[in-house]
Amino acid sequence: MVSMMPDSLGIRPGSKAVARHVRVSASKARAVLDLVRGLSYSRAAEIVAFSERSVAGVVGKCLESAVANAEHNDQIPAEELFVSACYADEGPTLKRWRPRARGRATPINKRTCHITMVVSRYTAEELETSETNSSRAGVSRRERVERSRSAEAPSDDSQADDVVATSEPPSRSSDNTEVSSVEESAAEDGLVAENEQAEVSSVEESAAEDGLVAENEQAESESVEESAAEDGLVAENEQAESESETYTNPEERS
Repeated sequence: MVSMMPDSLGIRPGSKAVARHVRVSASKARAVLDLVRGLSYSRAAEIVAFSERSVAGVVGKCLESAVANAEHNDQIPAEELFVSACYADEGPTLKRWRPRARGRATPINKRTCHITMVVSRYTAEELETSETNSSRAGVSRRERVERSRSAEAPSDDSQADDVVATSEPPSRSSDNTEVSSVEESAAEDGLVAENEQAEVSSVEESAAEDGLVAENEQAESESVEESAAEDGLVAENEQAESESETYTNPEERS
């Protein structure tokens, strides 16, 4: 860990933190570092916290370490810091082998990287600009809120007038209309009751007719059964007569 970096290196001075031998490739780490480069500490911390990449956790810890170095060693508040530089260098590669078919083996390269975060303090001009921008944003927000409230106030007054108008006592004409409406509804209820009674009587008549039809069908079925029984008796008598004739006249049969 190095607290301050000299201007002779060509880099803006600030507090630095380095995370070494991170088990992630440098290209994957650079994808996250590109998101926070040049942003303020608060904004960069938000982006890293909500990033879905696995290396974002390591980048966030490195950023917090750099800010802690600036606060402890240089007494700079975190609100005045921004990410002045961040980069990822390739680290040593771990060589592994994977067995394949026919006795062969293919290499596996497990990449590592070194992540560096540099935070610096805003200049006085930049701080004044950010403060004015934030104050303007606050003023504009207050103005928008006041405008919206003033726009809602007339509608509230009109609603109150409507409530007062509706709360006035009803006139005699309204009473007459209510009475007539009640009478009409009563007449309609009487008609509905009569219609229901007529429907019930029609249902009962149809049920009685269905009973008569069922009785007629039953009588017809009984008569058919009796005729079938008589036919069976006639056939049996004829068969008996024919058999008796054959036994009484053996000579004729010979």
